[in-house]
Amino acid sequence: MKKILVVLGLLAIFSIITFVWWENGLQAANNSDKTSKIFVVKTGEGVREIANNLKSKGLIKDPIVFFLLTKSEGIDKKIQAGDFRLNSAMSATEIATNLTHGILDIWTTIPEGLRATEIAAILKAKIPSYNESWVSELQANEGYLFPDTYLIPRDADINMIISLMKANFQKKYDTVRDTKTTVLSDSQIIILASIIEREAMFATDRPLVASVFVNRLNIGMVLGSDPTVMYALGYQADTKTWWKKDLTADDLLVNSPYNTRKNAGLPPTAIANPGLSAIEAALNPAKTDYLYFFADKQGHLHFATTLEGHNANIQKYGE
Repeated sequence: MKKILVVLGLLAIFSIITFVWWENGLQAANNSDKTSKIFVVKTGEGVREIANNLKSKGLIKDPIVFFLLTKSEGIDKKIQAGDFRLNSAMSATEIATNLTHGILDIWTTIPEGLRATEIAAILKAKIPSYNESWVSELQANEGYLFPDTYLIPRDADINMIISLMKANFQKKYDTVRDTKTTVLSDSQIIILASIIEREAMFATDRPLVASVFVNRLNIGMVLGSDPTVMYALGYQADTKTWWKKDLTADDLLVNSPYNTRKNAGLPPTAIANPGLSAIEAALNPAKTDYLYFFADKQGHLHFATTLEGHNANIQKYGE
């Protein structure tokens, strides 16, 4: 009987200690400190890492209690990436709840190779302050809206967003521009890079694609790039895409300065917003005699110096 009483007593003590620990962990880290702090939740961060970061910022008392709280309440699945205005006088429950809404800035990812109108669609879906006038502003900066993940304020205007993207572009471009081996100007490099981005799925193919286009430019041969035709054709309502597949003979005759099937030289502006790999390829084209390339079903490119060799690649790697 004494042993049972001892065990029960220990269990009671343990329960009391656990209760006190739990209640203490739920309380505000500092009731007297209501100073707002900006707390950032990065895309892909787990609750354990978030809890440890909250503790290091002095926003919660106990990361284990916070972790268990979010799991038990199902809050862990509702936490959003972004930045939040919190303070140390908030309880753990208040902070956990706040992380499911009330975002100040929104993580927004811009993939490589999108045209300005596609970027506008992403911003429309993500940023509450979006306005339809943004489309023309973005189009005016085609090629310089650097693909990346950005933390954009909910109330941002288009000037702020474009400045953010262009500053990022310039920062990245400055890291590679000194490696330039081509005589193309900076603006021509970005136009070429945008075409390379749309033509080459794999990074290893991009310097070779660049060599094809530079070789064609050097002899006055049309670039013959289908993505430039797709850019000229614009939005395809039937397939809901800005990049038409299976171009027809009539498509290739579209009257546009962007149609490099008809017009020699580069198009007047970029046709998309290239990533760093495509920019590097445009800066440093491979040294080849290639004038043609053909994409197989997996997107791998096969290069040739003559039309005969090109036709042979089509025969070998085509449908």
